[in-house]
Amino acid sequence: MLDFSFSTEQETMRRLFRDFAESVLLPRYREWDAKEEFPWEQWNRMAEIGLTGMTISEQYGGAGMGYVEAGIAAEEVGRGDFNCAYAVILNGLVGEILERHGGDRVKKEFLLPMAKGEKLIALALTEPGTGSDAAAIKTTAVREGDHYIIAGEKSGISLATVAHAAVVFAKTDPEQRSRGVTAFLVPLDAPGVARSAYQDMGNRPIGRGSLFFDRVEIPLEYRVGDEGQGFYGAMNGFDFSRVLIALQCIGAAEKTLEETVEYVRQRQAFGKPLAAFEGVSFPIAEHHAKLEMARWYGYRALWLRDENLPHTTEAAACKWLGPKLAAEAIHDCLLLHGHYGYTRDLPIEQRLRDVIGLEIGDGTAHTQKIVIGREVIGREFRPY
Repeated sequence: MLDFSFSTEQETMRRLFRDFAESVLLPRYREWDAKEEFPWEQWNRMAEIGLTGMTISEQYGGAGMGYVEAGIAAEEVGRGDFNCAYAVILNGLVGEILERHGGDRVKKEFLLPMAKGEKLIALALTEPGTGSDAAAIKTTAVREGDHYIIAGEKSGISLATVAHAAVVFAKTDPEQRSRGVTAFLVPLDAPGVARSAYQDMGNRPIGRGSLFFDRVEIPLEYRVGDEGQGFYGAMNGFDFSRVLIALQCIGAAEKTLEETVEYVRQRQAFGKPLAAFEGVSFPIAEHHAKLEMARWYGYRALWLRDENLPHTTEAAACKWLGPKLAAEAIHDCLLLHGHYGYTRDLPIEQRLRDVIGLEIGDGTAHTQKIVIGREVIGREFRPY
């Protein structure tokens, strides 16, 4: 039996999150971008309704929800404040890694307060010379007795300038590729850690930047999982976060499309509302159809994950198409608003800048096509 509907509980949750996004988050969306300031006030309010710990179990301060519910949260928060959706997406990714692989000390000191919205934890995988080829990282972790010494640099890290800690991936066996990668929980106030901020085009409030580790000493208990297993934990987590990113972007595009429909109904040209012209209505119809199809594909991928079924191909397809289709829709909506859409008086130009950033983050569009090709054609034909 097929059932393309949310349950009563899921629909109630969706309405709650939408009301919250549009009444609390949306009115201040442009403010944080203009100030380039992390939205701590909004983060705290999201924590109050469980958004910072959606899929983290209740024993560690989370809401203990499923993956489909997390997708609903990402989509609805994306409609209000695109950058606040990191509370769902990044916390979901990091939370899953820590809950599955972290020790008791890590869970108590970092997972629990992260779920409650009290601490920010970044994910530090990318490096200046290794983005899509994540297994080729150069950062090292050398064990010395009951601690590790971490040295290296991470780049393009969301929350780099504001996070309290980061899950850092480092090579414990430089002779290996994926099997030599290990994950560690690194407090970012530890001696030897330095940060630098980026001046990005979009996503300005989330503090993207670089992290530098100069012989940072980390206790053995801060290792996340077994040695050499960090790469696999990250890749599995990306199959989750990539779908949430797609829904986050689609949510922002859906809201922009709704605003544009209202605008073209009212704006007059040549004695008629703009909505009466096919040159206006056709792009809106096309984007509505594309977004709706991508949206439901995202929920199918999350349903597969809830059912513990394979979904790597679906996740990659969502990550490729979600941001792409959202950016195209928002761009056309900006044009339909004319010069008003190009100004900072409306949130459209900011949404476009923000969404474009996630055509890159968590795996570029080109990398997603490699993943899809590998899964469809066969792993023996992969380029690495």
